[in-house]
Amino acid sequence: MLTSDSPLGRPTDYTDTYTPSLLHSIDRAEAREPMGILEGALPFQGEDLWMAYEFSWLNDRGKPEVSAVRVKVPCSSPCIVESKSLKLYLGSLAQSRFAQRADVLSTLNSDLGVAFRAPIMVELIDLGQIPGIVDQPPGTCLDGLDVRTDCYQRTPKLLQLEDGQERVVKETFHTNLFRSLCPVTGQPDLATVVIQYLGRPMTRLALLAYLISFRTHRAFHEATVEQIYVDIKKRCRPEQLSVTGRFLRRGGIDINPFRSDSESQLVSMRLPRQ
Repeated sequence: MLTSDSPLGRPTDYTDTYTPSLLHSIDRAEAREPMGILEGALPFQGEDLWMAYEFSWLNDRGKPEVSAVRVKVPCSSPCIVESKSLKLYLGSLAQSRFAQRADVLSTLNSDLGVAFRAPIMVELIDLGQIPGIVDQPPGTCLDGLDVRTDCYQRTPKLLQLEDGQERVVKETFHTNLFRSLCPVTGQPDLATVVIQYLGRPMTRLALLAYLISFRTHRAFHEATVEQIYVDIKKRCRPEQLSVTGRFLRRGGIDINPFRSDSESQLVSMRLPRQ
């Protein structure tokens, strides 16, 4: 739950003095309970992969160091961290001196573990190690379909199976047209969404119309992907399902939630808009 100490949606002073209290935790249960998802009985596994590209600190001689930060958070963690608070926290280390990179990692692991209230994995990635060549999302792109719609608020009933098709297929689809809204500020969150499933064939036009219907839906990235997972499971009943949301950067941070009943980790890649 967002409380009065959350920086989201209000003017904020930026500090370069190390301040771990800037991190703002939000209980996942608040978004999950309306979906019927109970703590300790998750219908999926997966993780949230965060990539932060604006991170700097000082070495023991006072020289600035820079790197990207990759954070892997298990979807079983009881909390997420509000992304603006993470940006502010990372910025607060800009004038902090560390004797070794290992000390930076130790600090990040400790502070973020407390904020997410779960063990997490943090990596520092040298700029030369960040992929220079981007990947294309897997599967068939739905964006060329001539869909007609005027539905821009989440509508699960749009999801359909192909009539008379009892065969089982394994398919992967993606769309770059996805947009939802921040639940606090109303700012747009753009993403590439990937759907992988094993089951009776879904109607492609209907799936695209359903994903487009999130265009004015307000939710955090993690809850949005979980809602898509729950809706498809309920309406289409696939034997296996994986849903990935690769959201664009805001404040130098992109968030990539992944939920699946057959896989636990997200395949590492970098899409053109990331």
